[in-house]
Amino acid sequence: MTMIQEIEARLTGLEQEEASLSGDETVNALRRRQIARERGELLETCRTLTPADKVWLARHNARPGVADYLGALFTDFFEQKGDRLCAEDPSILGGVARFHNRPVTVIGHRKGRTLEENLKYNFGMPSPEGYRKARRLMAQAEKFGRPIITFIDTPGAYPGLEAEARGQGEAIARCLADMSMLTVPVIAVVTGEGGSGGALALGVANEVLMLEHAVYSVLSPEGFAAILWKDSSRSSEACDVMKLTAQDLRALGVIDEIIPEPLGGAHRDPQAVYDALDQMLSKSLSMLSKQSGAQLAENRYQKFRAMGAVKEDK
Repeated sequence: MTMIQEIEARLTGLEQEEASLSGDETVNALRRRQIARERGELLETCRTLTPADKVWLARHNARPGVADYLGALFTDFFEQKGDRLCAEDPSILGGVARFHNRPVTVIGHRKGRTLEENLKYNFGMPSPEGYRKARRLMAQAEKFGRPIITFIDTPGAYPGLEAEARGQGEAIARCLADMSMLTVPVIAVVTGEGGSGGALALGVANEVLMLEHAVYSVLSPEGFAAILWKDSSRSSEACDVMKLTAQDLRALGVIDEIIPEPLGGAHRDPQAVYDALDQMLSKSLSMLSKQSGAQLAENRYQKFRAMGAVKEDK
């Protein structure tokens, strides 16, 4: 059990105790003050989280998802379904909305919270139909000059045989190619777990934002440990070497800005996250809207071409 799991368990216990208080109000008031003090002390320990702690928080079931951000930051959302080729994939949620009265296209991975929703949305792992739907919405945004905002939260694209048979790799590759050539502003927000090409398919953006305790990596820590050490139980160790945290990726130039989270994670105070993200999106859109379509496409292309380049000292 990681440190954050122990803290979360103790916080949950305090919340349950507070909800069950009954009897003498004077005694209850004293206990509530004591609980508030204990809660504050526990949350203070969250200032020094390990990469493994951040992975656990990124996967937390109560963490805000794309539907929550749509409800909090956008108005007049009109969902669009289907890839116009095969089927509808509900693990990708997308459509047209207004952001501060400006029309935008919003696309994001959807995991769900209950087991029923997890199964319906395939735990946020899209099939080819989901990525083809995303491409259709991107093409529509390009046609009408709407900025695109994507929300990334997936362990990866669905790896099943049927998905591969229907062209999973091709669908992701075309997403990457199409996004690289868009002439409208594109902003990607990594809100939870950004895994592999399934995440990158929505991540070729002019500005890549990332929540403080989100993670973004080539594969899961469990998969990394299984490949490198033939032992998936060493996933915590893998977290330390993968450089998957927002802080690591900002230093490496993979992302542009980090959105702060409340102590204990985004699920502790979603409104604080919404407010911070609202400001960052407004700032990024204002900046990108000053560039021409050709500049947006060229700058996005050069941004990703520069990643991983090493300058050797002569």
